[in-house]
Amino acid sequence: MNRGNLTYPEIGSQADALEAAWEQLKSRQDWVERYIGNSSFDEVVFIGSGSSYYQALVMASTFRLWLGRSASAHPSSEIFLFRDQAVAKGRNILLVGVSRSGESTEVLLALDSVKDLPNWTTCGITCHEGSGMAERTDCLVSPLGKETSTVMTKSFSSMTFLMQAAIAAAAGTQYSADLHTALSLDRGVVDRADGFAERLVSENAFQKTVYLGMGSYFGLAQEVCLKLKEMAYVWTESYGTLEFRHGPKSIVEPGTLVCVLVSESARAYELKVAEEMKAYGAFVLLVTARQGEDTAFADSVFEIGGESISDEARAVLYLPVLQYLGFRSALRKGVDPDHPRNLTQVVKI
Repeated sequence: MNRGNLTYPEIGSQADALEAAWEQLKSRQDWVERYIGNSSFDEVVFIGSGSSYYQALVMASTFRLWLGRSASAHPSSEIFLFRDQAVAKGRNILLVGVSRSGESTEVLLALDSVKDLPNWTTCGITCHEGSGMAERTDCLVSPLGKETSTVMTKSFSSMTFLMQAAIAAAAGTQYSADLHTALSLDRGVVDRADGFAERLVSENAFQKTVYLGMGSYFGLAQEVCLKLKEMAYVWTESYGTLEFRHGPKSIVEPGTLVCVLVSESARAYELKVAEEMKAYGAFVLLVTARQGEDTAFADSVFEIGGESISDEARAVLYLPVLQYLGFRSALRKGVDPDHPRNLTQVVKI
């Protein structure tokens, strides 16, 4: 059995997918102006399910910071089942559907549920231009984001990057330059990530895994937590970095991998948490823009570069090594990351 023949090249080709997304946006400035750059909306609501919801969290966080406007992220089901609890009535809302396939039942139901409501406008982002979502509303499309495997990898990276590029274009500031720097770094990060993850998995046997991230990295922490769970059937958890200290840290003991997605904005605080987990016996992995004396305590450090750019612009650089960690963990367990049990590529009700 050839395990991982689909997932492996999809993780490895995400730099190409990011480059294609960057070029694609150049022809969709009309989309940016009509939706993301349109200041007439009181709130922009990003929705998705599973990995797409975690993308929505990153997108909303980036939008709030770079544009200084109100944005939120919700699971798609909250909009068609609990809309008034999720979004206040009487506001002018832009609803942004996020779906790799564009066929997730929940995102389609959410879009349909607001189509006749006053003050609601919809748009979306997907990897499939002929999908049900693309037929319902105007979508950005990641040209090389399509995947054959069940688990989202390059689609997540490329769609997140594409939406961030749209937000940067609307912001009209240095953020497009920051994203271009991240784009230039991505291929090298991908190339180094697999060997790093393979060594980490082959040299250790972890009983528990916890991913920690703050700000826009909270959505990333949830996503990479899901990758390990989906691909390798490992029970893992994710938390806000400082929130982990308020009770959940009781699970930490020798044999626990604690992976911290280190920002530059809150670096000192996040590293203090990591040091504390190390003292409790955890194996500490840091994914960070830069190694230094302050990271020397960690058991393992993966450096991605780009310390001078916005944390948000650097977001997709954190993904390759942790996607490969899920992949390599699956192979070590003898399970197939291409076809996780109980899962399908498109979830329908």
